[in-house]
Amino acid sequence: MKILVAVKRVLDYNVKARVKSDGSGVDLANQKLSMNPFDEIACEEAVRLREAGVASEVIVVSCGPTVCQETLRSAMAIGADRAVLIETDAGLEPLAVAKLMQHVATKEGVQFAIFGKQAIDDDAGQTGQMFGALMGWAQASFASKVQISGDTATITREIDGGLETLAMKLPAVITTDLRLNEPRFITLPNIMKAKKKPMEVIKAAELGIDIAPRTTTLHVSEPPTRKAGIKVADTAELVKRLKEEAKVI
Repeated sequence: MKILVAVKRVLDYNVKARVKSDGSGVDLANQKLSMNPFDEIACEEAVRLREAGVASEVIVVSCGPTVCQETLRSAMAIGADRAVLIETDAGLEPLAVAKLMQHVATKEGVQFAIFGKQAIDDDAGQTGQMFGALMGWAQASFASKVQISGDTATITREIDGGLETLAMKLPAVITTDLRLNEPRFITLPNIMKAKKKPMEVIKAAELGIDIAPRTTTLHVSEPPTRKAGIKVADTAELVKRLKEEAKVI
C-alpha cells in the first residue's frame, strides 16, 4: 500500500509574522520558511506506518515554486521514500491544492492519504476535506491515533470535549492533530540519504487543472495588542464590573 503525504512550505512557526504596510498580506521577504508543523506530524506518522509493515512506500507531495524542493528533502530526511513537486508560481487556494493532490493520488494508485489538519498560514483546515470529497474517500479529521489492519483503518480523533473512534474502509484520508506528534529528529546521515532519493517535478500548467483562485484577500491586519487590566478597590467593585462590563456573571 502506498501512502500519500501532503506537505506545505510556510513561514517558520518560531518567526513572528509581519503584515505588509498596505495590509495586502503577510510579508514573507527575507523570512525563514520551513515545513508546516502539522505536515511534519503527518510525515512522521506515515513513516511509522511503513515501518510497522502496513505500507510499502511513502510519497510526499508539495505544490508551489522550485524552492519547495527544500521542504520535500526535509520530508525525505524524516523517512519518506520519494517526492513529487507540482511546480507553479501561482498563489494556490485549498481547492486548487486538493485538485493537484487528486491527480497525484490517482496516478500513483494511493490507498491512504495523510494531511496536516491545517496549515499555520491560511488554509483553515480545508484541504484534507476537499481532497476526500474529490476522491470520494472516507475521511477523519483531527486524528490522534491511527491503526490499520487489512482494509480497515481505525482512527481515534479529537472532538469537542473528548475523543471519538472511527472505523473506515480503505481508501481513506485523515488529517493529523498535535496529539499524533512523536518527533523524529533529522540526523545528518538521513539528510545525506534524502539527497539521493528520487524527486519528480511536474509543471502544474501541463496538467490541465483549473487552479484559478476563487477568493480575493481584501485586507489583512495584525491581532489587537493586549491591554493592561484594571485594578479594583474591593470585591464589591470586582463583582459589579464582572456583571456589567464583562457580563460573565
